[in-house]
Amino acid sequence: MKNLQKSILFILISFFVISCSTENNTQPVIPQNNSKDLTIFHINDSHGSIENFAKIKYIVDQEKKETNVLLVCAGDIFSGNPVVDNYNPKGYPMIDLMNKVGFDISEIGNHEFDYGETILKDRFLQSQFSWICANVAMNNTGIPQPKAYQTITKDNIKITFLGLVETNGKEGAVIPSTHPWRVKDLTFQKYTDVIGDYAQVKQTEKADLYIALTHLGLNTDKSIANNYPYFDMIIGGHSHSKAITSVNNIPIFQAGSKLNYLGKINLTLKDKKIESLTYDLIDLNSYPNYDAAIKNMADNYNQEANLDEVIGYSSAYHDHSQVGYFYTDILKKEMNADITFQNTGGIRNSLDEGDITKREIFEIDPFNNGAVTYTMTVSEIKNFLKGSKIAVYYAGVKIEEVNNEVVIKNLNDEIINDSTTLTVGLNDYIPAVYDTYFTKTPTPTNFTTAEGIIDYLENHTSTINYTSYNNYFKFQ
Repeated sequence: MKNLQKSILFILISFFVISCSTENNTQPVIPQNNSKDLTIFHINDSHGSIENFAKIKYIVDQEKKETNVLLVCAGDIFSGNPVVDNYNPKGYPMIDLMNKVGFDISEIGNHEFDYGETILKDRFLQSQFSWICANVAMNNTGIPQPKAYQTITKDNIKITFLGLVETNGKEGAVIPSTHPWRVKDLTFQKYTDVIGDYAQVKQTEKADLYIALTHLGLNTDKSIANNYPYFDMIIGGHSHSKAITSVNNIPIFQAGSKLNYLGKINLTLKDKKIESLTYDLIDLNSYPNYDAAIKNMADNYNQEANLDEVIGYSSAYHDHSQVGYFYTDILKKEMNADITFQNTGGIRNSLDEGDITKREIFEIDPFNNGAVTYTMTVSEIKNFLKGSKIAVYYAGVKIEEVNNEVVIKNLNDEIINDSTTLTVGLNDYIPAVYDTYFTKTPTPTNFTTAEGIIDYLENHTSTINYTSYNNYFKFQ
């Protein structure tokens, strides 16, 4: 096994011989070695990936034979693998595998909210590990309220974790980066408004180690280390970074994404401080050993999903932009719309040449967004594009920016009058985020955008090729 290994050096601790005296003589007292060893394994942003859980289980179990071990997650368990996202019930395989592998604790990531409140409640109740988050209130949703922080004891070692999630999901609102309609009954706070409340937690918990387990992104973790230096360590997620760094003498770690890597932190603690630390970033894709029972579970979930059915054919490779036009053009036909939009961030993969499978479509669009239509004037559409400055792929018209104005033409290159009414088809995430431009009641379909694409491909035999198009627009 080839591991990327780095060591972070800390201030050397001097050992002192303490003397005590009695009435008759003075004798040196030999200090007791009260050092404590601990290994923390961590993942983040797994996004439904399940294949490498078998390797994590093997690695963790081997380490447990040698020392005290914790296995932690820094959020974004869900959204990204159709095996998990389209399972009935949604998300169940991830929690099932994490329970079996033996996770101790997880921070909530922004994509944990993607399935909606009812499903999140069920996944919380299914979990045999702790969830933490200091800046969310579940209110009356029935979702179990996570603790702001949790202290875990391993062989007399007390480790306290504080959880924080990002709240940059919508301009003018304080919500995570998820579908706004799916968190409408929850209340979030910016991490900066709450983190100071937990400055003394290490002391009140009498913890040996105080860790910020965050889903904020690497740059924010660095800011925390500079501005809130009461943590011994930060284990983070959200930015999908492979981070092994130290800021303000606080080590910060992040282990990539999609279960490609497993972070391994080896610690020696003494007098509630880190005496020494080494770090391995284990490449799971090249690691040879695995737990057979967990591998069998993951294999069964993959087989049951039946996602490799061929539903179409692509005559060429399509990059993200070309997929964007393919996507919007097909949805225009499927939704019987005049114009369709897809936010660029909603296209998550390219499309290979050759057979198209259900799996590929769900990997392109993993978010289970509903497909809706709105009746809008051309003037209203222009206001949306100009005011939001959203980057979109589109179909059905031609869109240009001329002299700092949006110009919309039909496919015959004729300018469409501002008062003309069009049927606009799009995923329901867009109007949820940009609700100031979508004030009318939408007409919902009975399918998600991904399901709409799959239905079209299953019922049409024409070969897919959108490589000559670039229907992208962003008002500058």
